[in-house]
Amino acid sequence: MSASGGTKAIVAALGANLAIAVAKFVAFLFSGSSSMLAESVHSLADSGNQGLLLLGGKKAQREATPQHPFGYGRERYIYAFLVSIVLFSVGGMFAVYEGYEKIKHPHALESWYWPVGVLVFAIIAEGFSFRTAIKESNHTRGSLSWTEFIRRAKAPELPVVLLEDFGALIGLVLALAGVGLALGTDNGVWDGIGTLCIGILLILIALVLAVETKSLLLGEAAGADQVEKIKAAVVDGDVVTGIIHMRTLHLGPEELLVAAKIAVQHDDTADEVASAINAAEARIREAVPIARVIYLEPDIYSESRAASGADPEKGPGGPLTPPDAADGPDAADAADTHDGAADAAADPADPADPAKPASPADPPADKA
Repeated sequence: MSASGGTKAIVAALGANLAIAVAKFVAFLFSGSSSMLAESVHSLADSGNQGLLLLGGKKAQREATPQHPFGYGRERYIYAFLVSIVLFSVGGMFAVYEGYEKIKHPHALESWYWPVGVLVFAIIAEGFSFRTAIKESNHTRGSLSWTEFIRRAKAPELPVVLLEDFGALIGLVLALAGVGLALGTDNGVWDGIGTLCIGILLILIALVLAVETKSLLLGEAAGADQVEKIKAAVVDGDVVTGIIHMRTLHLGPEELLVAAKIAVQHDDTADEVASAINAAEARIREAVPIARVIYLEPDIYSESRAASGADPEKGPGGPLTPPDAADGPDAADAADTHDGAADAAADPADPADPAKPASPADPPADKA
């Protein structure tokens, strides 16, 4: 995984979650707190999620093959999506079920100092992990807000760790509140309510992760600032006079595909166009280093043809432009004329039409 900051945050979260999971489970055995059991499963699921992220980063480094010519960069998106599924099913749904059972069949807590002590320790450990994720995210976040960073980040690891750690801290506070209220009121229902709230929180975080990673899996374009840099790098004002249309696509967090149709002069030689394309590719890679796969197609730009043709900015899969709209107002009439001529050639005789010659098979008309 090239994003060393993401790897550092994942390793820090993995170490913290493993230690917390063991401590929470020990506290559950001594106290019987359902909040502790839900939190221990939550931390165990988080540890598995960090393992999935590390595995995805490792698999994404494989070289391209004839069957996968653009490489395996999207492996990181796939494993991030698996994280959202694990968080939803193992963490969220289990906590909801455990909370429901504890509310339905409450019982008093035993050895209350175990869950309280472990929760305080877990808050400190999760806070360290969350601080590491924030510090590493600030290296790439720039001026974006945290919401914008999570929505726009192309590398999934840091947003995943940030949301997991944030959810873990809120869940620990909820668990501590549930245990505290259960002890203060001597009513185990509060412990179940705290567990239920933890489950709902995890499900919401899992849904956010699923939506964001789904967008990455479908394929996202480069950021607006990168698109502007690419456009500025393509045009040299001499041979390449403009961009007719352009598409960008992330093949992975650190690999971008650029495909564009560029405008050249009608009297340029093939050698001049080829040299201009090579120079444009070099400028693109210098401006946006992650633009590793570039396809530039030269064409003679025509304002009249662009005005009457299909919109090049429409993405694939959109509605097709009717032939009469694309070819001008007379195209449909010309097509009808052509079809009529073809029909006449295919069926030269029509006895019902006096304007057509009679077929030789028809009997001659009676003379007056």
